[in-house]
Amino acid sequence: MDRVLALGFAEASKIFTRFDADRAFAVARAVDRRKRAGEDLPLHGLRVSIKDLFDEAGIVTTAGSTLMRDRAPATADAVAVARLLAAGAVPFGRTTMSEFAYSGVGLNPHHGTPGNVRDRSRIPGGSTSGGGVSVGLGLCDAALGSDTGGSIRIPAALNGLAGFKPSQGSVPLAGGFPLSGTYDSFGPIAPTVAVCAAIYAVLCGEARPAARRRSVAGLRVGVVSTVMADGLDDAVGDHYGRALAELSRAGAVLRDIAIPCFAEGDINATIVSAEAHAIHAPHLDRLAALGDPRVLRRIRSGAAVAPEALAEARRRRDAARATYEAVAREVDVLVAPTLPVVAPRIAQVERDFDRLNALVLRNPSRVNLVDGCAATVPMGGPEGLATGLTVMGRNGDDWSVLAIAEAIEAVLAGAGDR
Repeated sequence: MDRVLALGFAEASKIFTRFDADRAFAVARAVDRRKRAGEDLPLHGLRVSIKDLFDEAGIVTTAGSTLMRDRAPATADAVAVARLLAAGAVPFGRTTMSEFAYSGVGLNPHHGTPGNVRDRSRIPGGSTSGGGVSVGLGLCDAALGSDTGGSIRIPAALNGLAGFKPSQGSVPLAGGFPLSGTYDSFGPIAPTVAVCAAIYAVLCGEARPAARRRSVAGLRVGVVSTVMADGLDDAVGDHYGRALAELSRAGAVLRDIAIPCFAEGDINATIVSAEAHAIHAPHLDRLAALGDPRVLRRIRSGAAVAPEALAEARRRRDAARATYEAVAREVDVLVAPTLPVVAPRIAQVERDFDRLNALVLRNPSRVNLVDGCAATVPMGGPEGLATGLTVMGRNGDDWSVLAIAEAIEAVLAGAGDR
């Protein structure tokens, strides 16, 4: 709590749309009473910031937009929030986000953009921008976020954290403000994969399998060669090369894998824009007056998507999913850089939003295209700008991906210690 207060109002308001210290203390005391009474609380006392698109009873869900401030307060918690509370977590502030979760860079003109934890002049990543920064600064233990095209993994990677995008459908979406029903998924950002796994177990309502992978020796790793390794900047390329070398040195068996459907980036844009436009069409005039013009432009692009074009995009996505499923069965896991670049400067992104937003979304959105699951783990050490390694699997491979990501995380952390 003291760390939040020490930020000062100007900085804290870029991270939190709402922070109620009295409420956090009250929930924490109630959780402690439940624990003393013998209740099993797997997340006892874990402080989790909540992205401002999740309903919390009695609080207005604004989805990062001034347009939504006059909405009635939520009457019930989102299912994901309710499950965290039932497991003993303490909601620790509502975090800022790209308006309506519709950007990967994290800019927000209404609240201000929180700076990256490694360099405050650089973007935090989005759309779960405040969530990533809240964990990266040590203000809380984890963040609850959403991921439609990378919105958990981008801020996790850019702030030197772990993040997990579950298989779509494994975590209920009820009570979360939607961007795209076809692509939205909810999951955690945390300092480690182990914490992500503990939170995912609660969110999906499944116990984590007892058997854990302790080594990468013999692991069949598919190194994605299509799109995701193109045009890496120097820092990402250096970290990625070293990460692959460390995995090989630790006994993993690396194999280049081409996934041609990863080149079909227009499918996501077509489906997401059409679905976003359908959600926001009733208030586009008000959004033009009150909203982020960059987000408005993306939403309005969905008006041009004809029904036939949307149906064709869905057909192509189904074909891409089938192709990916077949390729992914040949290995235990697939890896690639989470992002091709380190965090750009905020001022640079404000000048060149469309290009840089697309670049930041490029790699993580491939997983959403094929309906997979993915974790990101830090590739570099604690110094310098952060980069991430994505560990990918098929839809339904969540526990396997988390176990492998945890083993890979240990290898890469050990390499940094040498």
